[in-house]
Amino acid sequence: MKNTIAITAKNISKTFHITEDSHNTVKHRLFNIFNPPRQKMVEAIKMVSLEIRRGECIGLLGRNGCGKSTLVKLLAGVFPSDTGYLTINGSTMLMNIGVGMSHELTARENIYVSSSLLGLKIKEVDAIFDEIVDFAELREFVDTKIKFFSSGMVARLAFSIAVKAGADIMFLDEIFAVGDMKFQEKAIKVFESSWIQGKTVVLVSHSMDVIKKYCQRAGFMKNGEMKFFGDTDTAIQLYLEDNQ
Repeated sequence: MKNTIAITAKNISKTFHITEDSHNTVKHRLFNIFNPPRQKMVEAIKMVSLEIRRGECIGLLGRNGCGKSTLVKLLAGVFPSDTGYLTINGSTMLMNIGVGMSHELTARENIYVSSSLLGLKIKEVDAIFDEIVDFAELREFVDTKIKFFSSGMVARLAFSIAVKAGADIMFLDEIFAVGDMKFQEKAIKVFESSWIQGKTVVLVSHSMDVIKKYCQRAGFMKNGEMKFFGDTDTAIQLYLEDNQ
């Protein structure tokens, strides 16, 4: 049974401590020197439990600010959970704007670093390096630091590394909503190809067509809580009702 489970999360949560700095002028700071900025707690994720089977494509739905991206970062291991436990069986890669990429490194350097984190050896990266660069259409910028890239260029690079280097578990955060039309079409073609077969995918999207087409199950989130996790059509209905 354990071999069929890719992700197990039990009562995971995440609270951020945010400083409310109203002392945004010299005058305010001088007259409030003994009144430090206040801190407030934001419960981004509240006790979420779920289990994702190997090879499943799971959708995450919810309005902006509901906690989808934070949950994805918890499941991908980018953020530590404050409570509960998380078990991940397989290599993971999170794809959204720049997460997992060092903006002080060049595209070339990021390819080697990201691929190494996915378990590839240098010789293996050497063998697929040109494919990654050409698929991302970044040949002219391969030795440019990605801090100078547009968001679309970063997305193309991350997607290309994921496609060519491969991870067992993919977290795709609005991957079909970034880049130009040509890149989006390429992403959809890859997603529909045999590349995705056997991989576990957690897909965040505001496109109901995408969620309905690719996801076997889906979760609906609101205010940091997983209100529903199961049948895709039901999750979509709850999301649509929440947007009325």
